[in-house]
Amino acid sequence: MAKMPTVKDVAEHAGVSVGTVSRVLSGEAAVKPMLREKVNDAISALGYRPNVTARALRTSRTDVIGLVVPDITNPFFAQLAASVERAALECGHSLMLASSHNDSEAEQSHVSAFLDRSVRGIIVVASSDGSGLDLPASVPVISLDRRFGTFPLVSTNHAQAATLIADHLYGLGHRRIAYIAGPTDTEAGRIRKEAFVSRMEGFAKTGGAVDLEIVYGRFDYESGERIARNLLSRRAQDRPTAIAAASDQQAIGALRAARDLKIDVPRKLSVTGFDDISLANLVVPRLTTIRQPADMLARRAVSLLLEEPPGTADEMVDGSLIVRGSSGPCPQPKPDITGHTN
Repeated sequence: MAKMPTVKDVAEHAGVSVGTVSRVLSGEAAVKPMLREKVNDAISALGYRPNVTARALRTSRTDVIGLVVPDITNPFFAQLAASVERAALECGHSLMLASSHNDSEAEQSHVSAFLDRSVRGIIVVASSDGSGLDLPASVPVISLDRRFGTFPLVSTNHAQAATLIADHLYGLGHRRIAYIAGPTDTEAGRIRKEAFVSRMEGFAKTGGAVDLEIVYGRFDYESGERIARNLLSRRAQDRPTAIAAASDQQAIGALRAARDLKIDVPRKLSVTGFDDISLANLVVPRLTTIRQPADMLARRAVSLLLEEPPGTADEMVDGSLIVRGSSGPCPQPKPDITGHTN
């Protein structure tokens, strides 16, 4: 049986010290790029695999980051998980992923399991505002997108982003608007809704009446389709000319309802989302939405987690408005034969 290569073998092959190899393996930033490249080339050439268990016994933690998301079938969280994995790999760490299925007990069970495996740190996208538990101070924890307990949060500036959507629809002339809100037990859902409503109330005070209807649902396709179908089944003069959804999944569900009811988007109805999942640029018409910078959020979360000491302050990143084919000018009433509009 061939002898497995050791750290010493890697050092000799790369022409560096054993200490340099150890610093590269531990992800230390201070190693010169040229030396790091030599070590990585030697690792590849020899097929060296670090003994993670032995290192964990020496340091009481592995080079593994734990990530808990509420629902891995949600495209935004899947994209976010992929971004966290890339960011972790760039820092010499691997990712252990778990989905809580929006269950706070399952979430806490996953976090406890990560602790049992001596992870380097934990990133949590919380299932709800009430989630969180006492954790040992030796293991850093970062909240991502949704706050977990009292741990520092890296998130899109949901209020700023929701305001962009409100400005867009109002600027297109829409005054009869429905807002499909997310769950009230998530800080992100509440902030998006409150910022949108506040902006519309401000417009109403300075520019005339705005007929705004708020409907609550989950962040999924089914909620968006069901709610939109109810809104759009009314008489033309009573239904909204625009639907702003708190997630792309809701918005895509609304597009489906409009299509089934043969309501043209965007000539008769504008629809907007929030997240900019990959599907937003594939549906017909393509979805106007808010882009959450998943890669930037993931990098900041991983960076704060690995800092010495770990970061303790919240960080907000602005979202950006992505205008596509699902939003357009408010439809104008057609005059009847007497010259009156209806």
